[in-house]
Amino acid sequence: MNARDIIKAPIITEKSSDLAQNNTYVFSVDVRANKTQIKLAIENIFDVKVDKVNTVNVKPKKKRVGRYTGKTNRVKKAIVKLSEGSSIEL
Repeated sequence: MNARDIIKAPIITEKSSDLAQNNTYVFSVDVRANKTQIKLAIENIFDVKVDKVNTVNVKPKKKRVGRYTGKTNRVKKAIVKLSEGSSIEL
C-alpha cells in the first residue's frame, strides 16, 4: 500500500485545531491500515518524527432520504502525536 493511499485527508475541526497546538494532528485514514502503517506513512509524506498513533473506528450511521434508508460509510481516524520540534503545516 502506498503512503498516499493510507492517509486520505486531514480532519480540520475546532477540536483538532486545539490539538494541533500540542503537536497532535488528526487524519482520515484507510480502514484497513494499522498503527505501524499510519506512522510510516506520516513520516514519509511530511518528513517528521511520530511519537504515538491512536486510532478510532467510526461506525456507519443510519440515514434516510425519503422512504429509502441506508448507512454512511465507515471511517477510521488517526490521532498522531509528533515528537518535540516537529510540526505539520496544514
